[in-house]
Amino acid sequence: MLADIHNHTCHFSPDAQMTIDELISSSVSRGLDVVGITEHYEYDNPDPLDDITTFDIIKYCKAFEDWRIKCPDNLKLLMGIEFGYQTHTAGDIDRIASSAPFDVVILSNHLFRGRDVYYGGEECYGMDKRLRHKQYIGKMAEMCEKCNNYDVAAHFDYINRYNPDPEEYILYEDCPEEFDRFFEALISKEKCLEINTRSIYKAQAKGSSVIMPDPAVIKRYLAMGGKYISLGSDSHTPDTLGIMFSETIDYLKSLGVNEFCYYEKRKMVNW
Repeated sequence: MLADIHNHTCHFSPDAQMTIDELISSSVSRGLDVVGITEHYEYDNPDPLDDITTFDIIKYCKAFEDWRIKCPDNLKLLMGIEFGYQTHTAGDIDRIASSAPFDVVILSNHLFRGRDVYYGGEECYGMDKRLRHKQYIGKMAEMCEKCNNYDVAAHFDYINRYNPDPEEYILYEDCPEEFDRFFEALISKEKCLEINTRSIYKAQAKGSSVIMPDPAVIKRYLAMGGKYISLGSDSHTPDTLGIMFSETIDYLKSLGVNEFCYYEKRKMVNW
């Protein structure tokens, strides 16, 4: 069983280059059993360079009905959404998450001081890394505390994905209080921690000597009582669906992770 529940298509996510036909075909050829489409929904996006905003959810639901018909019997297609968080949008996220029959609702923080780090890395990566990580993970904790109508907290390591220094990592020791607060919010609400393999292969591509998440992060999550982990390739193109899942699963199992999960009709399914 392989479930990749965080992906985007060009039909509703402006930064994606993958059609639904390419997603389905590649998912089958790459051996996935379950694939989630979680289109970007950035309510009130403040970044002037970022064209990711919102989309017509009714239109998305209608399109998804056709997409499911296209899907072969050996592939389960899930309808999801990825909300970009800001402090003032928590109530809107909870409300909009109830507006459609999503299978999975993902929360993400793409912003650092009002800029997506993909576009605004100059200030972000010019500062002390501990301060940067402390502020970012603190915002992840706030996101999971303030929002309630979600299933998964995505890519906690997004803040480091576009870091030009290949040997700078996000570590538990950088901000243990913030990580604990983040995990406490997830665990108390029985939400899921995502391990995002896009971050892993991006680290590999820039020549980092360490590409997997800090083992101390995973071990601390488990020690605090965390149980639920999902995998997402965060694919925007068909060639990365399920990328590095085998290596990531082996790595996580070596740290004590025994099972993974996905969501169908907002209900957790273990695999």
